[in-house]
Amino acid sequence: MNNDLTTSKGFLQADDSEYVRLVSLISDVWEKAKGKAAVAVNTELLDANWQTGRYIVEYEQHGNVKAEYGKQLLTNLSRDLTRLRGKGYSRSNLFNMRLFYVRFPKIQTVSGQLTWSHYLELLKCTDPLEMQFYMKECINEGWKVRELRRQISSSLFQRLALSTDKEGVLALANEGHLVQAASDIIRDPFVLEFAGLPKQKRYKEKDLEDALKAHMEQFLLELGRGFAFIGRQYVVPIGSRRFKVDLVFYHCILKCYVLIDLKRAEIKHSDIGQMNLYLNYFKNEVCQPDDNPPVGIVLGARKDELLMEYALQGIDNQLFAARYQLYLPNREELQAQLDSLLGQ
Repeated sequence: MNNDLTTSKGFLQADDSEYVRLVSLISDVWEKAKGKAAVAVNTELLDANWQTGRYIVEYEQHGNVKAEYGKQLLTNLSRDLTRLRGKGYSRSNLFNMRLFYVRFPKIQTVSGQLTWSHYLELLKCTDPLEMQFYMKECINEGWKVRELRRQISSSLFQRLALSTDKEGVLALANEGHLVQAASDIIRDPFVLEFAGLPKQKRYKEKDLEDALKAHMEQFLLELGRGFAFIGRQYVVPIGSRRFKVDLVFYHCILKCYVLIDLKRAEIKHSDIGQMNLYLNYFKNEVCQPDDNPPVGIVLGARKDELLMEYALQGIDNQLFAARYQLYLPNREELQAQLDSLLGQ
């Protein structure tokens, strides 16, 4: 440990290791105290918001809301509470507190691991299954508010739900997105709106690769849990030739390498063969004995389902062809498809 202690007046030399330890212990105590205080404040804030919502709903249910006064209840409450308590009691805030209680009628279902700002985003979900999914994922993944907002806007729940069956949708909502097999990391489409490439503009595959590298944090969020970035343009030397994989990751949950090749246009059958070559190389030359077989993803703007079915037939490696899009999906259309699936 460095024995030079910095103070507001300069440097205080402290050769006594016990003194340095004393400073460290006291510093740790206050750091932990601040963390516990923040958790306690958040818990009390959530409880106060929930209790406020409960009082409003119970007041309405007891028949106290009548005629014109009923229509003005939140407005009147906002005015009187602001007069008594100051800021923080706008009509919109009171509306959200009321909705908070309606959506979470049992306080035990409210998680102190999430902030009021998280819940304000969750309350925008009108589908209970969707809201439950994002709540689970927030807790499991430790999403910040902006990450939650991005996943909701990219319709992550609908995209994942449409790749499964009715029972799978219910499991997704109750447990979150579990990664247990290579197929669990595939999203079709992957949404790369953060790359900032206009969908109408002509761009090269390198442009997309550069954009993903420049926005790696957002790309990892889109890829999902467990990805660790290894490198780009990973060299694969075979004989006298040198090939390059666009992006290489290691998946910490599946314990395997994940290779991604980017295609600006439609995925061709030759792209599948090339990725299969990379996977065979990795199995023999890169993977360690305790690694699982690598996974390959050919990511293109379009794909022909029948062509991909024939191209992938007979391949033993874990190889997938998936689409990406450079703009947010139509949420209403995806929800309509999901409603149809659940209605079956």
